[in-house]
Amino acid sequence: MDLNLSDEQRLLRESAERFVAESYDADHRRKMANDPSGFSPAVWKQFAELGWLALPIAEEFDGLGGGAVEIGILMEAFGRGLVSEPYVATVVLGASLIDKCGSTAQKQARLPKVADGSLKLAFAHSERTARFDLAKVATVAHKTAQGWRLAGSKIAVLEGHAADENIVSAHVHDHQGPSGRIGLFLVPAKTPSLAISDYERLGGGRACNIELSGVELPEDALLGDGHDALPAIEWAIDRAMAALGAEAVGLMQTLLDTTLEYTKIRKQFGRPLSANQVIRHRLADMAMQVDEARSMALRAALKVDSPPIERARAASGAKAKIGKCARFVGEQSIQLHGGMGVTEELEVGAYFKRLVAFDTLFGGSAHHYSRHAQLGRTA
Repeated sequence: MDLNLSDEQRLLRESAERFVAESYDADHRRKMANDPSGFSPAVWKQFAELGWLALPIAEEFDGLGGGAVEIGILMEAFGRGLVSEPYVATVVLGASLIDKCGSTAQKQARLPKVADGSLKLAFAHSERTARFDLAKVATVAHKTAQGWRLAGSKIAVLEGHAADENIVSAHVHDHQGPSGRIGLFLVPAKTPSLAISDYERLGGGRACNIELSGVELPEDALLGDGHDALPAIEWAIDRAMAALGAEAVGLMQTLLDTTLEYTKIRKQFGRPLSANQVIRHRLADMAMQVDEARSMALRAALKVDSPPIERARAASGAKAKIGKCARFVGEQSIQLHGGMGVTEELEVGAYFKRLVAFDTLFGGSAHHYSRHAQLGRTA
């Protein structure tokens, strides 16, 4: 298997790294942290102009037809810059679900708008009692004469406050009662009886909780033909975990580079810290963890279109391993910077917070080690 990047992939990596290096400095990140939206609409427009929002969308819907590997290249560059734009929520989750489940009319109405930056999406699925069980959905969608009525609540909706449209999962109750199927419903942000409360996420960006109190929707709000959407949800979450794993690799690589540079210039007893053999061993361990994490993220990206069990095992294996690597690299970086590592003057702490957030998003390492083992027994 040839794992070398193609010419197009190398150009994508170079352009993304150059853009992030030029646009995302400490001042920009502090400004975004204090902004109610949590991201810059001007930067989002630049993403559209660069073609990044169209990257995984099919060419027939004004996209570029890219795959998970290209998304991973982009996300690693985003990790290096602590990018806070809602790329995962809109492109990796939202657009993927519409492409996977939507009718031709639903795709034509939304995917070109995602590609040009005029439509932002969010996926509202997690609930308080689910504990990362994707099949556990208490929100209910009742069939009515006019369409659908949704009732329930969702938590930790990534960038849901900024979304123009939310994709909400709910158990379908048709005229015969509970159907046993999970449906996905397109809910505009300004729909009556929809309450959104947003908050800042650890490490940057925002999330929100959503309350649906008898939300009335038209017939065509149901995404697709009404088949059970659980397999598509699992596919989309595995795809998102592969993308977030690549972002975590970018975060860890930046921490490694920053820590290596710091130990070269920081002197103790008249010698640089890097002259100490114990420090060199710790830096070497950090480098090994970053390389292992990069390999796992690439494997997860390569497996996103494999059979369900193979894909899920690769995604859970990557999430568990990268989460463990992220914790190690972040802690070592903080410790090797000493007291400076936890101050606002350096951004080491901000990168570490984003890594901690990655470890808990969509389930921590312990959850995914368990899922990986269970899938192995099933296989």
